[in-house]
Amino acid sequence: MLIRIYRNICVSSLSMFLVFGVSHVNADEIAKIGHVGPVTGGSAHLGKDTENGARLAIEEINSKGLVIGGQKVLLKFDPQDDAGDPRQATQIAQRLVDDKVVAVVGHMTSGTSIPASKIYSDAGIVQISPAATNPVYTQQGFKTAYRVVATDAQQGPALADYASKILHARSVAIVDDATAYGQGLANEFEKRAKANGMSVLSHDATNDKAVDFRAILTKIKGEKPDVIMYGGMDATGGPFAKQEEQLAISSKILGGDGLCATTLSQLAGDAADNVVCSIAGEPLQKMAGGAAFEKRFDGRFGQAVQLNAPFSYDAVYIIVEAMKRANSIDPARILAAMPATDYSGVLGKIQFDSRGDLRNSVISLYRYKGGIQQLIDVVKL
Repeated sequence: MLIRIYRNICVSSLSMFLVFGVSHVNADEIAKIGHVGPVTGGSAHLGKDTENGARLAIEEINSKGLVIGGQKVLLKFDPQDDAGDPRQATQIAQRLVDDKVVAVVGHMTSGTSIPASKIYSDAGIVQISPAATNPVYTQQGFKTAYRVVATDAQQGPALADYASKILHARSVAIVDDATAYGQGLANEFEKRAKANGMSVLSHDATNDKAVDFRAILTKIKGEKPDVIMYGGMDATGGPFAKQEEQLAISSKILGGDGLCATTLSQLAGDAADNVVCSIAGEPLQKMAGGAAFEKRFDGRFGQAVQLNAPFSYDAVYIIVEAMKRANSIDPARILAAMPATDYSGVLGKIQFDSRGDLRNSVISLYRYKGGIQQLIDVVKL
């Protein structure tokens, strides 16, 4: 019995060591950093990816030891699941405020980041999204809202320019999933497509839980567009592409970062080879610290980076750098230090404009060949 108790104590201590690092024993203060993403539902693989990126940063910082204002600080990770649902996102945001987090990395989607941002703003807590691309997120006037990715006002036009100037497409059919992300991206694409002289034959809406797109695709087949723009995530975009192939529609499918995951080929099968998609950032292999990050991430979690892990990882370090400049873990003082951000991380040099957007953004374009994602071009903005 005594041996079993001793063993349990040892296992518990080892678990705490792995989570918090060696500095937890002598910490004078604890600073909670929240993370929110969908770790259940169709985008759970992407949500877990961003969560693990933030987790890795926190573990590294704790293992090295963090001193703020002369006090030894332990970072405590507070990960939450919003399931990609806007209503649940606001409930989770309030929970994190009540948990007295000093800052939040998240949410992952635009549809959850936007409604949650009002709650963080009211509480004066910094929110850095690693993936929300809808321009509205940082256009609400909230001083707490930041992001480390480009916006759909840049991503949509980049896709439309590729369609008209590289694919020489003259007509397009547009479909979006009716979320803040999918609809916002599709609308930005449509504006640039029209400006480029393309004919928009139709713009249909589905939803982010849909699995059958045959009715929409059959209508589109009759329209005979040169390309199809799909605004949505890979969980729905994969079946969309597969059903397009089954209906013998040859139009190239264009999509944004929600579609552009390594899992697309698993969801779409051979139809992934008919997809061109964009990511609102540089490719991992071209990021300043990409190779080293990829090695650390794989070593810690035993799996490859899916998409946004480097963005959430850098977001944690940006928060900690703000703490150091503020010489405090007080949320108000962290918030006051954020505009002066000048951080060089995995993503490269990061600075924010007055709205909380990146000063220098990048859009990467990809295609799939044999189910393998291949870089086409990097557009610096």
